[in-house]
Amino acid sequence: WCWQVMTADTIWAFVADAPRQAADLGARMVPPSWGYIDKLWLPLWDTLNIATLGTMLGIAIAVPVAFLAARNTTPSRTFVRPVALFIIVASRSINSLIWALLLVAIIGPGLLAGIVAIGLRSIGFVAKLLYEAIEETDIRQIEAVTATGATRAQVLDYAIVPQVLPAFYGITVFRWDINIRES
Repeated sequence: WCWQVMTADTIWAFVADAPRQAADLGARMVPPSWGYIDKLWLPLWDTLNIATLGTMLGIAIAVPVAFLAARNTTPSRTFVRPVALFIIVASRSINSLIWALLLVAIIGPGLLAGIVAIGLRSIGFVAKLLYEAIEETDIRQIEAVTATGATRAQVLDYAIVPQVLPAFYGITVFRWDINIRES
């Protein structure tokens, strides 16, 4: 029954012709035509810039959101944490292409729309992974710094951030890699 539903609208002549079409496409790709390379450098540079600046924008917003979403660093579990989690879920649930289409309609076509779209999509990804890393910090280090009479900011600076930095670096590079592909 599933096979019948999936193939009800299939045009079998195209399926039979697909291997020949794929071979033709492959044959036309080799050897590559290097005459176009001069026209590709600027779009390639723009792609890298969109990914890099979008990642930086996303990180700049995601880091505070992650600290507000983590149970052990949020100032309020009843109000602030749900708002931070909502931001994370909202950002992750909208695809980069949808963000881009929306932003092109608002601010016009161009690199800025791409940068902001990549940044908005990155917020949820980075914040989710980072807040989970914050929640997994070793409580013994936090208690040791707290026992010295440290303020809340000093506990963040000396006990939590050093534990989270390796995960943060990995998350950042991973998201930048994803953003290059999405750009």
